[in-house]
This record gives sequence, structure tokens and C-alpha cells, in this order.
Amino acid sequence: MEISTTDVAGIDVSKAHLDAALHGQDARLRVANTQAGCARLATWLSHFGVSRVGMEASGGYERLPVDELRKAGFEVALLQPRQVRAFAVYRLKWAKNDQIDAALIARCTAELDTVQAPRDARLAAMDEHLRLIEQIEADLSRQKTRSEAYRDRRLKRWITQEVARLERRLKAEIALLMATIARHQDLISRLRLIQTVEGVGERTALTLLILMPELGQLSREQAASLAGLAPFDDDTGMQRGHRHIAGGRFRVRRAIYAAALAASFRWNPRLINLYQRLRAKGKSHKQALVACARKLLIFVNAVVARGSAWQKQLNDA
Repeated sequence: MEISTTDVAGIDVSKAHLDAALHGQDARLRVANTQAGCARLATWLSHFGVSRVGMEASGGYERLPVDELRKAGFEVALLQPRQVRAFAVYRLKWAKNDQIDAALIARCTAELDTVQAPRDARLAAMDEHLRLIEQIEADLSRQKTRSEAYRDRRLKRWITQEVARLERRLKAEIALLMATIARHQDLISRLRLIQTVEGVGERTALTLLILMPELGQLSREQAASLAGLAPFDDDTGMQRGHRHIAGGRFRVRRAIYAAALAASFRWNPRLINLYQRLRAKGKSHKQALVACARKLLIFVNAVVARGSAWQKQLNDA
């Protein structure tokens, strides 16, 4: 249900500026994407009686205005770019500039039924550290792949040294992140609980802790959907298409999928049995592995919900 047109605003975020537009009104404002600019924006929004503000995730440039506006008491909706683009297509809005985008975001925000609660500030800070770790892992993978393509001794020696350097950096950053988590008893207890599930190591547990704080409060279907591991129908008329996964949190799905790959062949007897059973029924390797990843996430969700460590004979809810 659409809320009042007088208390919603949209903000188009860029590295340098914030462009704000009121829903249903002509008022517009551009300020710098700085703390001072956010303070001016908050005053302007308050003047017009705005209570809800929407903006797109913009590669990190939205973090300052999100934090500052929430501190100022505004309800802030953080939208995915694809949400806003799909809304523009639905409204047949093809023109695009900063002010038009701000007005479109305002209209999209006004039609939201609910706004997701703000994230735990501790986890938001850890997310940035985790992203650096993921980037180091990607760099390390590229260097290892690159080493296979070179024969020159000098070049191979340099690549080997670079791999060793990245491995040291990766180990150090993970240790630092773990030390940060250890300062919060509730977070370290939750992390250790997640790690009790067979096949979920420290690295996967870090991702689940930081990027999926809703675990333990979701149904099994909701958990799978949030991670992008829920199978969706693809039927129309008389056609019956293959069910497939879509959407969700890519970084969570990547981590749980990687963990399931090892767990389904070695670490988790229940996933090993599931994988073999699905393959015997004619399912492809990928279909079976996705099912195992979904089941592994369900195991973690159940363990966190119960607040008790994983038990091999425990039936999942």
C-alpha cells in the first residue's frame, strides 16, 4: 500500500553528490556526498516532513548517507539497482539523469510495503573487511592460474613470491577479522555454533555470520531463497521448464556452494548420501550439488535456531 506522498524522498547517490527528490512534489536538492552535505540534506528532508528515504546501493558510496540519515531518525530503504530499473520499465520511464533517477527512487520507495531493519553496525563494518579478504582470495587464485602459463624462470619466481605474499596477507587478514569477532561474545558464540555443522569451516562460517545475520530466524524455505538456492518454477501454459535457482545473496551462495562441494564428497555423511541418491536418480552433478548446498544451509539455519551444536543423528527441521 502506498504511503503519503508528503513523507517519502528518493536519493540518487554518486561519488561526489547526493540528488534528492520528494515523492509527488517538485522540490529538489543536490548536496555533496560528505558529512556536511548529509547534515544539510537531513535538515532539508525534515523541513518537508519526510520520514522514509530510499536510495540505491552504489558500490559503497551510499554508506555515509545511509548511516547519517539513520542517525538523524529517518527510515532508510536501501534498494537494489535492478529493483529500480525494473520499476522504471514497469512505469515506462526511459529518460535518465540524476534528478529523474531520484524521483523514480522516491516513487519506488513509496510503494514498498516494508523497509528492512538496519543491519547490525558491527557486522556492517566487518563486511568491508570480509570483502577485502574475498578480493585477496581472487588475486591469489589469479596468480596461481597465471603461474601455469609461464616458463621463464624469472617470471615464475616472481609469481611464486607473489603467491606466497598473498597467502601471508590472507592468513593475517582472516586472523584480524577473527580477533575482531572474538571481542563480541554473542558473535563468536554464533560463529562457533555455525562451525559445528560438518563441512562448514572457519572461512564459510565467517561469510554466513557476517552476510546472513538472519540465520536462525528464518524458515528453511526463506533461508534457501535469501541465499539464492531455492528452486523456482519455469512453467507457462503447457510448457514445463526446468526448475532453477535465481537471485539471492551471491557471496553467501558462492561460499556455501564451495563448502558443499567438499562436504558432499568427504565431510558430511548426510550430504554424501544425498548427493549419491540424487545422482542415482539421474540428476546432474550441478543439480545434486545445488541441492546439497541448500541442505547444508538448512542445517546451519536449524543449528542457529536451536542454539545447540550440530549432532550427526539430529533430524533437520
